[in-house]
Amino acid sequence: MSQPERQLSRRKLFAGAGTVGAAAAAVTLLPGVRDEPAPQPVAKEPPARGGGYYLSEHVRRYFKTTLV
Repeated sequence: MSQPERQLSRRKLFAGAGTVGAAAAAVTLLPGVRDEPAPQPVAKEPPARGGGYYLSEHVRRYFKTTLV
C-alpha cells in the first residue's frame, strides 16, 4: 500500500500563515498590557452660602439620557 498523498492548498497555507502571524502579534503585544487604576474623582467643596448648582458627572449622564 502506498502512502496517501498530502495536498497543501493555497487556502490552507494562507490560513495557517495568518493564524501564525496573529498569534505572534498577540504574544508580542500582551506582555506590555498593564492594568492601571483609574484616577479617583476629586469631590468639590460645597458653597458656603448654600445652593451652588454645578454640573456633576451624574447630572451629565442624566442629560445624555434625555436627548432625542
